[in-house]
Amino acid sequence: MRRGATEELVAKLADYEHADLPGRTKAALRYVLRRSLTDDELLDLGMVAMFFHGWQRLIDAFGIVPDRWQEGDALPFGPLRET
Repeated sequence: MRRGATEELVAKLADYEHADLPGRTKAALRYVLRRSLTDDELLDLGMVAMFFHGWQRLIDAFGIVPDRWQEGDALPFGPLRET
C-alpha cells in the first residue's frame, strides 16, 4: 500500500464531488468536513490551503531559495523548470 497523497489526488480534492474518487471517499469527506467544521471554518481552511498552494507556486516560478542557500549547494526543492 502506498502512503501519502500524490499531487493528482490533492488536485481532485478541490472539487471532490465531481472528481473520479470512489463514492465512499466522497461520503467520508462530506461527513468529516460537515461534522467537524462550521461554514466559516471551512472557508478559512480553504483560503489557507489555497494561500500555501499559491505561495509554493510563486516560490517555484521565481526560483526563490532560502537565505542560507549558497551557489553550488543542492537546491532545497526539485530542479527549476526551463521555459
